Parts: sequence; C-alpha cells; structure tokens
Amino acid sequence: MLETIRSWIDSIFTPPITFLDLAIERLQSVSLVMAQGLNIGQYLSVFGDMPGAWQLVISSLLLSLVVIGSVFMFRSIMRLYYAKKDGVKWW
Repeated sequence: MLETIRSWIDSIFTPPITFLDLAIERLQSVSLVMAQGLNIGQYLSVFGDMPGAWQLVISSLLLSLVVIGSVFMFRSIMRLYYAKKDGVKWW
C-alpha cells in the first residue's frame, strides 16, 4: 500500500522534476561572458559622420530621454507606493 502511494506521488512530481533538472543542466552549460558592458558606440556609429555639433545635439537628446524616462519611472513607482500606503489603513 505504501509503495503504491509512493509510486503515485512520484508519477505526479516526476515531470516537473525532470523539467527543472533539464533547466539546471542548460543553465550550467551556458558559457557566455556576461561581465562585459554594452558598447553604445557601436549603435551610434551611424552618427559618427556628422559634424561635432550635431553629435553633441544627438547625445544630449539621448541623455535627456534617459533622464526623462528615469523620472517617469520614479514617479510611477512613487505613485504605486503611495497607493499601497493609502490602501493600508494601519500604516
């Protein structure tokens, strides 16, 4: 009886365990170097033929987009924080 229950439980959990073992095996076989930074210069080399002033304009536009995007992300995170804080009455 005990062996029947054990085999039934093993038949339930065998597919997820084999899937997780396969995922662990694949992750351990990955040999990419992830410590390298992103070279943005490769993507912006299209603008390298422009005069220096135009390159500064493009780089300042990209920098302003990054700053505005980070401010929007901060604002949305703070909005979520205050919504949760207001939702919990005992805070």
